[in-house]
Amino acid sequence: MTPDQISYLTFIVVIIAALIFDLGLLSKKNTSISIKKALFQTIFWVTLSLAFCGFLWFEKSPMVATKYFTAYLMEWSLSIDNIFVFILIFTYFKVKESDSARALLIGILLAIAFRILFIAIGIELIERIHWILYVFGAFLIWTGYKLFFQKDEAEFDPGQTKIYRFMKKFLRLSETEPNGRYIVEHHGKIYFTNLSVVVLMLGAVDVAFALDSIPTVVSLVREDANVPFTQDDILVIYSSNVFAVLGLRSLFFLLRGAVDKFDFLQQGIAIVLVFIGVKMLIEYFGIKISIFVSLGVIVLCLAGSILYSVNHNRKKAIRSKTGDV
Repeated sequence: MTPDQISYLTFIVVIIAALIFDLGLLSKKNTSISIKKALFQTIFWVTLSLAFCGFLWFEKSPMVATKYFTAYLMEWSLSIDNIFVFILIFTYFKVKESDSARALLIGILLAIAFRILFIAIGIELIERIHWILYVFGAFLIWTGYKLFFQKDEAEFDPGQTKIYRFMKKFLRLSETEPNGRYIVEHHGKIYFTNLSVVVLMLGAVDVAFALDSIPTVVSLVREDANVPFTQDDILVIYSSNVFAVLGLRSLFFLLRGAVDKFDFLQQGIAIVLVFIGVKMLIEYFGIKISIFVSLGVIVLCLAGSILYSVNHNRKKAIRSKTGDV
């Protein structure tokens, strides 16, 4: 077997084994996920992701491993935005604690299937239409700008989304308590429960987020826009996406009560998106930014925004206690 075949086979085997372990031992049906359990699962997925990074370091090269780690870190940080929207979806449809874990897992697996398809289409488009990279770059700059100045009041409303209105129009939806069921039968007709609606919305929302994340990761991984994608590039893009998305579920339960404590994280992510967009555009002039500089910018922006959020909340709590509002 070639080194590329070994790497892909290892990736596939690790993912399948981890999912079996996750489904069989960590995610039994109709059980609630405690903070402690969510922490254990998060450590499990992060450790597995870093172990795969180590595998790439020795099997491929330190450069490939660095690209993977940078792409994974970027995807993982973007996942926190997903989690905020996921929480709103689960709250809106009043999903029971015992139904949340399995519904979230199915939604995430659906999202992974869509991402694999979108990555394949994106890579093919970039290979055939080179200038589309500059379109993606401009799109990321615009997205980052909007995200940076987005107000807290601009809250995502699941009931007003196009996907939900589409489902209400074309599918038979039931208001019956799901009790773990995704479809129910009434008078010989099949109806979809709120759990089915939630799963489909999770997949749709992640696809929308992929429009930002996939071009971002492609730009980080590809060193020279004039050189075709290598097998290493494609492996890194797929693996970083899949590992980051699979870790979403445990991160959801871990951060569910703490998402609003990172008030300025979106500004950190926004700056990174603008940076990546600029990086893609200046390649037109032959200016290339190394993966190490990109990694440094990502770490600095994310760590800085998290620390600033924590410090801001601490000062706000002190002012609240002293009555100095």
